[in-house]
Amino acid sequence: MRHGKKFNHLGRTASHRKAMLSNMASSLILHKRVSTTVAKAKALRKYVEPLLTKSKSDTTHSRRTVFAYLQNKESVKELFDEVSVKIANRPGGYTRILKTGYRLGDNAEMCVIELVDYNEDMLSTTGTAAAGAKKTRRRGGKKKAEGTAAETNAPEATETPAAESNDSNGETKDA
Repeated sequence: MRHGKKFNHLGRTASHRKAMLSNMASSLILHKRVSTTVAKAKALRKYVEPLLTKSKSDTTHSRRTVFAYLQNKESVKELFDEVSVKIANRPGGYTRILKTGYRLGDNAEMCVIELVDYNEDMLSTTGTAAAGAKKTRRRGGKKKAEGTAAETNAPEATETPAAESNDSNGETKDA
């Protein structure tokens, strides 16, 4: 029975799993996006998010702790110099998993795991969605404004013919 055993073993020995997650985390930090299976992505998210949180405090101890997990000097440098600056204000949820379909060979469910603050397409999409929502509200306000403008224009339109008198020749005179 598997009572209380929460993490996915991914069909590997402990040392293989540790090495694989370390390599995937380094690749994710360096390239900001990794294409993999959903099971590996979920395991990677649990592995890398505490490291990203630890990178927010740039101390020697936190650098050494992160290096113990990643074993890659370049990815540690990238993490503390660039990534931690971008995620400084984010309270958590540094990664996003986007499902992409099924692999052709074994029908495994594939996905892309990426760092949230580095996807410009998603950032611009959320910005336009928020702007779209505002436009919808404004449009409703414009209809009301147009309705009130039409009401204010209506008396002016009735006053104009009353102010002008028609001559028998069809010409208008100002009264």
